[in-house]
Amino acid sequence: MKRMVAPIVWAVFTTAAFPASAPKLELFEWERGFGLRVPGAPAADMFLWVYEWNMFEAMQRGQHTHGTYQLPRRLTANEAVVDSPALHLTLRPVADGAELLLRVTNTTDARWPEIAGIIPCWNPGMVAGTNASMPLSLNPNFADPWRQKTFFLSRDGLAPLTSRALHFNAAQRVAAMRAAEDGRFAFSGKWPVSDIDATAGVLVRESEDGRWVTAVAWEDFLSVQGHNPWNCLHVGVRVGALAPGDSRTIRGRLYLFPGDVAECVARFRRDFPAAR
Repeated sequence: MKRMVAPIVWAVFTTAAFPASAPKLELFEWERGFGLRVPGAPAADMFLWVYEWNMFEAMQRGQHTHGTYQLPRRLTANEAVVDSPALHLTLRPVADGAELLLRVTNTTDARWPEIAGIIPCWNPGMVAGTNASMPLSLNPNFADPWRQKTFFLSRDGLAPLTSRALHFNAAQRVAAMRAAEDGRFAFSGKWPVSDIDATAGVLVRESEDGRWVTAVAWEDFLSVQGHNPWNCLHVGVRVGALAPGDSRTIRGRLYLFPGDVAECVARFRRDFPAAR
């Protein structure tokens, strides 16, 4: 993966570098999708891989198949768009991140089940030899600090995402488990299913010094998962059930601003009131 600048540790940033009246964030094109940049701080770039995985028959036959980032896309100062017959995604930058609007169309000849989903990847990037100085202090070769700084919402409130385990949407667990064979899925070897379900489609990560926060959120979701070992955040977007030729539109959000996990969760709940 290619970065435009050498990344630096997020801990050097302070909230003073990002005033309350800050302009909306900037979008830029990346080989696997688009990036989001804090004006004047390109080393804090975050990347949206559109999209990495399919789940439960979405897009093609199979319980767990590869997505593709080789899709037509275009970029202006105010909008980034991925445009293909099966997937149309619009990103519009705002002061604390970007608004997402995803339309998925079933272009196959088979009906997708209610648990059909696709997984975009939200990540800080990686450059060989520079892991120790990555944004968010996410170093897979050291003491896993990023796993102590990544959270999802469960029935008991905020919970740490400390492993590569997959946490199903609590409302979809029964339907998902029907697809298991002897309790296992096609992805179980790398993503064991956790007994702790997620109750909202959001993953939040805080910088090591607690000054900055980033998150990815979707209003309808299948699962949350991450640390693959790329320092990624996966909120699986639920796109089923969907008959051949039909479409679904799902709203999402990226967050990137000086603050903490609690503030980010509060903004998520404001932006997605149904998640309460």
